[in-house]
Amino acid sequence: MRQAAKVLAAGFVFGSVAGATGSNAAFFSFPMALKSQLAQIRLTDPVLAPMAHVRFCLRYQEECAVHGIDFRRRNFALTAERWKELNAINREVNRDIVPQPNLGGLATEEWVVSPPAGDCNDYAVTKRHMLLARGWPSRALLLSEVVVPSGEHHLVLVVRMKDGDLVLDNLNANVRTVAMTRYQYQWLRIESPYNPKYWSGVNVPAPVRVAAMADGGDSR
Repeated sequence: MRQAAKVLAAGFVFGSVAGATGSNAAFFSFPMALKSQLAQIRLTDPVLAPMAHVRFCLRYQEECAVHGIDFRRRNFALTAERWKELNAINREVNRDIVPQPNLGGLATEEWVVSPPAGDCNDYAVTKRHMLLARGWPSRALLLSEVVVPSGEHHLVLVVRMKDGDLVLDNLNANVRTVAMTRYQYQWLRIESPYNPKYWSGVNVPAPVRVAAMADGGDSR
């Protein structure tokens, strides 16, 4: 998986929740502006899980169990509180884990929760672990493997909300919609929302024009 050299602090149209004058100020401006970007990934055929994830489930069995309610039927929507929590955890984990490449390749790859230093896999599983601990349902927290422009494989956390899919990533300080990553990442596979031990192929919806413009600002 992708070895993170640093966390990229990119300017993002969502804005910073921490900089809002009120707890709802940053949040309640975004659904109106970005409603057309909030689409969900479509899961395709079942695929093999990454071997490192199989080993992860043997080591952290509780992380790979089903937790929580069926959020689709219980209207698990993106509220101001949840939006703030996602941003806080994304930035906290990006800050607390020191980037460390896995020089041994796939043969030595391990996914570890809350290590002092690690690569993209450790960032993603730690964010998922922290959200599970806060009561988020497992079917809303899906690890996903992508390929970055350099050709390296990279792990991110996809958060499935009633409103659409969001991405927590150690290469970006901001929580983004899946559509905003379409030109940055090639999406390969993702955990099944029904059982964290199983994975599926991915079909990402096409982004709208504003999504492409927002991500285009990061790549220059």
